[in-house]
Parts: sequence; C-alpha cells; structure tokens
Amino acid sequence: MSYRSLHDDEDGNEQVFLDEADIIDEVDVDNEDLPDADDDSELEDEDGDFVHKFTAHTGELYTIACSPTDAALVATGGGDDRGFLWKIGQGDWAFELQGHEESVSSLAFSYDGQRLASGSLDGIIKVWDVSGNLEGKNLEGPGGGIEWLRWHPRGHILLAGSEDFTIWMWNTDNSALLNTFIGHGDSVTCGDFTPDGKIICTGSNDATLRVWNPKSGESTHVVRGHPYHTEGLTCLTINSTSTLALSGSKDGSVHIVNITTGRVVDNNALAPHSDSIECVGFAPSDSWAAVGGMDKKLIIWDIEHLIPRGTCEHEDGVTCLAWLGASYVATGCVDGKVRIWDSRSGECVKTLKGHSDAIQSLSVSANRDYLVSASLDGTACAFEVENFR
Repeated sequence: MSYRSLHDDEDGNEQVFLDEADIIDEVDVDNEDLPDADDDSELEDEDGDFVHKFTAHTGELYTIACSPTDAALVATGGGDDRGFLWKIGQGDWAFELQGHEESVSSLAFSYDGQRLASGSLDGIIKVWDVSGNLEGKNLEGPGGGIEWLRWHPRGHILLAGSEDFTIWMWNTDNSALLNTFIGHGDSVTCGDFTPDGKIICTGSNDATLRVWNPKSGESTHVVRGHPYHTEGLTCLTINSTSTLALSGSKDGSVHIVNITTGRVVDNNALAPHSDSIECVGFAPSDSWAAVGGMDKKLIIWDIEHLIPRGTCEHEDGVTCLAWLGASYVATGCVDGKVRIWDSRSGECVKTLKGHSDAIQSLSVSANRDYLVSASLDGTACAFEVENFR
C-alpha cells in the first residue's frame, strides 16, 4: 500500500471537505496574483528532482540495491518487514518479497543479476529470482539479525554477517552451508569478498578487522589495537586489486590495511573525523577514496600519497555514498538530501530533493544512468545522473 493517506484522490492529493460553518472569512483574490500553471519554483521543491518514486512500503527503508545487469530493476527493504522488486519508469511493475517476519535489513544481487538475496533482523536469508519467486529453502543458521550480505564476484556463493558475532557462507544453488567463520567478539558489522574472490575481510563492533580463508574458514590475520581503531568498525571497502581494505569506525578514524600482510599501512596519516564514520568507498581508479561521517563531512583522500584532496561540507551527517564514475561521488545525508560532488574540486554540483527524512542507502543502476536512494521516510527515489559519470 502507498504511504499516502487512504483519503487521497487519484493524483495523490489529500481531499479536504469543508462545511459553510468552517468558513472564517472570505477574501477576494486577484487572478494576477496566482502563480502560472508552469511556474514550478515552489512545486519543484515539493515534487522533488526524481524521475521515479516508489511508495509501496509502509515503514522506514533501510536498504536498496540495483541489478548489475538490468538497468531498470531495483530492490528495496525496510522496517515494514517487506522487500520489493520494482522497475524505474514502470510504476505498474512490482513484486513483493514476502515471508520475512522482521525488518529487511540487507539486500544484494548476485554478480550475474540472476538472484537476489534478502536478509532480515530475524536472522533468516531468502534467495529470489528476478521475478520475485523464492528459490530453494531459507538459508538459516545465524542466531542474530543479518547485518550485511555479499555475493562472490563470480559465483552463486553468498556471505552474510550477523549480530551473533559470526559470518556464514552458503552455496545458493543447493542451499548448502559451506562454512561458518567464528572469531569476532561482537556483531559483524561489515564485510566482503575481495574482488578476486580469494579472500574474505570482515569488520566488527569488537574494533577488529579479520582476514579469512574462505575454504578453510581460518582467520589468517586479525587487525586490532594501536595503530588501528579503538571502537567498533562501521564500514569497509576493498580496492579492485584485492590488496587494500579501507575501514571506518565509530571512533571517527579511518585506516588502510594491507590484506596480504594484515598490517595497517596508513601510519595514522588519514586525519580522523570528529564523529562516527558511516561510509567509505574507493574511486574506480583506486587512487582516491571517499569517507563520510556524522560530523557532516565527506573527505576525498589521495590514497597513494595519503593526503586529503578536499572536504565536502554537508548540513547534517553523511550516511552513505556511491561513486558515479571517475570524478563524481554522491552522498546521502540525514537531512534527506542527495548531493553530487566533483571530487576534483570538492564542489557540490547538484542537490537532489525528494525525501523528507534521512537517506539510508544509495545504489547506482547497471547503465549508470540512475542513482536510487532509500529513506527513513518510507520511499525510494530514482534520479537521473548520466551527466555525472
């Protein structure tokens, strides 16, 4: 059901009925004072900059994912215990991912775009085809909520991090559990396969990063203590050559770890933020990275030389980011706005409006024409970004 009131008319405008007794005063209006029908200065702010708005959820949205192969296909999940598959520009096409009994906290498409995994705070993971049909049986095992889901870069192997301190890995072709990774001392808040698929890196609220062998389940490196984070990890990203992991923490610090050696290689050169880091992302070239935090800053770093290229000031905390191409990076903010930044100059080149509450997640379409956002206001918006590749 749409988030709109049941009393809205077909155009989504709330209908209000007045009795004569409700009239306090009558005012003559000169027609010249009325805005023209095409005067959209105020209406634009109200309607937003999106080309498509998805409103079928009835609660806060937490996660969004674009198909890597179908430029129109999007998945959303949230606090209404529901997930949906829908298509940009096709308002009449949507399939509900039914059966979760708690918030849908994570969504991820497989590398080939054939499967979608949905994870919930009830610890259950479901795998779907792209028409919204359930594939196989539920993937069970975690004793706590699912924090994140990642697919192997070249297979139907699914990885999940849980609140119960563990990581789980399944073959989704037959729903078989392949391995459980045990060693973290708190919720596993972030993680991924390396792009070459040979190694797993995970970060935890226990302030450690662990490097794992996927086949043996052995933790080959544990990164902890000085000069690493002093509080729980919130996010991590791995460069395209599978050599470096960049992690952010609740303590406001950012660190770079050599995945092969398990050593922190930044020598504390990445100046800390003054509040929790919420998102990190390598640029496509790997030579730059973006870091966003609740201190209202996005900092662009030259990773090769460990120097800041620029600081992008926001009006509120930065919750998520997505590189649109080599030069432009998009941010989602607590103020409900999506902003596009030129990483070379640090300038905000576009502010995209359409949400009334914090942005929780961003994703870029397969053809890179669209950026989609999920918000606590219960809606998802698709914005055109083809000019910012």
